[in-house]
Amino acid sequence: MNAIDLKDRTAIVTGAARGIGHATARRFLASGAAVALWDIDAPALDKAVAALKPSDRIHAAVVDVTDESSIADAVDALVHEAGRIDILVNNAGITGGNAPLWQLAPEVWRRVVEVNLIGPYLVSRAVVPHMIAAGYGRIVNIASIAGKEGNPNASHYSASKAGLIGLTKSLGKELATTGVLVNCLTPAAAKTDLFDQMTQAQIDYMLAKIPMNRFVTVEEIAAMVAWLASEECSFSTGAVFDISGGRAVY
Repeated sequence: MNAIDLKDRTAIVTGAARGIGHATARRFLASGAAVALWDIDAPALDKAVAALKPSDRIHAAVVDVTDESSIADAVDALVHEAGRIDILVNNAGITGGNAPLWQLAPEVWRRVVEVNLIGPYLVSRAVVPHMIAAGYGRIVNIASIAGKEGNPNASHYSASKAGLIGLTKSLGKELATTGVLVNCLTPAAAKTDLFDQMTQAQIDYMLAKIPMNRFVTVEEIAAMVAWLASEECSFSTGAVFDISGGRAVY
C-alpha cells in the first residue's frame, strides 16, 4: 500500500459499516486520519468499529443521511469531539432492486433517490460551512458507472447516481476558490452487500460489460478515494474519476 498522508485530518465516511465505506475508513485510519464512521445500521456499525484496531481516532454515529436532524446532531458531536471536519466521503447508497421502470413502485424509486442523491446534498449542506470557515476541505462522492451509462432495470439507481455526478460538478464550481474541492468516482460494480439487492442476471450483465473481466475491489476504490481526500489532490474539482476496468467510454 502506498503511503498517503492524511495525518491530523478528520474525515466523515457515510455508509461506513460495510463495503466501500468500511474499506475507505480502514484506508483513512492507515493514512493517519481520524475517522467518523456513519451508518444507519447500528448492529453492523458496532461490528465495523470492533473490526478496526482500537483507536482514539475512531468516532462512530448512527446517522440517517435522509434526516436533517440526525445529520446535524452527528456533525455537532464530531466538531465537539475532534474540533474540525476536513474530509467528507458521501458513500451511503442503496440499489432498490432490479426491474423495468414501469414495474418499480414509486415509493421504491423515491427511496433510492432520497438515499443516493438527497442524502449527499443534506450531508454536504451541513458540512460545507465548517470547511469554508477552515479554508480547506475535500469532498468525495461515490457515484457509479451506471450514472454515466444508465443500467437497464436500474433506472432509479442510474438516475440517482447521474444526479450525484451533477451535484459534484455544481458544488465543485461553487467552492472552487474556497480551498474546498469536490470530486466523485464512478466505479464499476464491486462485490458488496449491495449485490444481495440485485438479481443474478443483473450481476452477470454488469460483469459482462467490464473489459478487465472482473469486479473492482473495495480496496481499489478506497485507494483512489484516499488520494482525492488528500492535499496532493490540489487542482481537480467538479471532476469525475473513472474506476470501471475499462468499461467507461467517457
